[in-house]
Amino acid sequence: MRRAAFGRLGRVDEGPTDLRSKAGRWYGVLTFTVVVAISYVDRVNISVLITDNAFLDRFGLAGDRVAQGALMTVFLLGYGLAAFVLTPVYETLLGVRRGLVVSVATWAVLTFVSPWIGSLFLLLAVRCLLGAAEGPLFSLKTMYVKDRFADAELGRPNAVSSMGVSLGTAVGMPLITLLIVHSDWTTSFHALGALNALLGIPLVLLFIRPTTAGNRGSGRDRAQDRDVDRQPEDGPIPSDHRPRGFGILLSTLVRALRTPRLGWLLLIEIATLAFLWGTASWLPSYLLQERHFSAAQTGWLAALPFTVSLGSGLLGGLFIDRVPQRHLPLMLVVGSVGAGACATLAVAATSATVSATALILAGGFWGLQGPAIPTLVQRHAPAGSVGSAYGVVNGVGNLVSAFMPTLMGTAIATDSGHGFAAGLSLLVVTQLITLVSAVVLLLRHRGPHAGQGLPLPSGAVPGHLLPAHGYDVAKPDRAQRTCGSHTISGRHSVPGGKRL
Repeated sequence: MRRAAFGRLGRVDEGPTDLRSKAGRWYGVLTFTVVVAISYVDRVNISVLITDNAFLDRFGLAGDRVAQGALMTVFLLGYGLAAFVLTPVYETLLGVRRGLVVSVATWAVLTFVSPWIGSLFLLLAVRCLLGAAEGPLFSLKTMYVKDRFADAELGRPNAVSSMGVSLGTAVGMPLITLLIVHSDWTTSFHALGALNALLGIPLVLLFIRPTTAGNRGSGRDRAQDRDVDRQPEDGPIPSDHRPRGFGILLSTLVRALRTPRLGWLLLIEIATLAFLWGTASWLPSYLLQERHFSAAQTGWLAALPFTVSLGSGLLGGLFIDRVPQRHLPLMLVVGSVGAGACATLAVAATSATVSATALILAGGFWGLQGPAIPTLVQRHAPAGSVGSAYGVVNGVGNLVSAFMPTLMGTAIATDSGHGFAAGLSLLVVTQLITLVSAVVLLLRHRGPHAGQGLPLPSGAVPGHLLPAHGYDVAKPDRAQRTCGSHTISGRHSVPGGKRL
């Protein structure tokens, strides 16, 4: 069994054949950035279309704020269910590359055929299916990063790949506006469907390389070979005791549900996504109808909060890689306080310019929070169920936050369709939830491997600094920690970085 050698604390100095050491892993990260961006252009398409009278008349949506918000809500319901239910299938059977191809191809077709739908009911059904097709995307992204980067390096790839959220939203709003102004609403669907197929699928096939058995093993192999209650010296698991079929999926999901601090992570994800979907759904309408900006001004102003969040998200990722793990929730605290304060100012301001500026800054503070959530999941989730753990967090988060656009639409409708102050106040509530949850994590956080530790083997040198992530690369699920020339095997854990 090959063991990892350590250079700096927390960084694995691996052999040239290991996927983590390949520069190509960053091409995969950038591919995820582009694919995520494309998916978010698909999502904000509806946010812009509900300002277009031809689209509203076609589906009988004119003046119905609740139904307009429901277009985003049903998408998120499908998205959340798929993230929760389909992710274990993708993780154990398909893997990252094949799962991405299936997802991108499906949502390309659904987007392209949307203009030919004859009723609002069928449009809602297709939006739900589109959400289901996109549901496993972020879980696949989280799996890819976890498989190819050491724990001390997770912040940057998480930040770069998550930049697709801000990039897609920032590019999508003015792009859809441009297509509507110079053509019509049907063109936006056809153009996005073609973009998915002609850009997304080739990038995945070129740059998302399958994980080889020599490095991580297939999803099925990892699910079958892992048994956390066994020691390496116990020998392999008998073939007749290995989970098969549905048992593999259930085993992966059960491990994911045992992720420490899962409840608090769920609350943070729900609040963060509720802020995103509420802003993405109603910001164009707010700027155009409440603050009376022109259509051209609305397009680029609605994009600016997400443009600013591109830089702040990258800054958050750099911060994450440079602070102890117990301080990671600080990024959520800073982001939620800033976003909540700016959203409050936007609601209270009498000046349209001040309100728009406050919303732009709120987007920047919101962007700081993005890389922290997948990094927390990656560092806490049991080995081999990282994708499913994030699927649970992201799936439940989207299922609950799915009602935010409709809830905001209901609040806006309370004042003859112009009660935007009440709708935007709900954004402030989401940041209060994030703040409370992050403070609790900060006070209670001890890291994913906290415990009483294990006595040193005979002859170990007192005071030796134990590496934080000294896992055997070949068998990450049957972890070994090294201490000098000694190896501590099995499921026991020793707090990383402590002097014994």
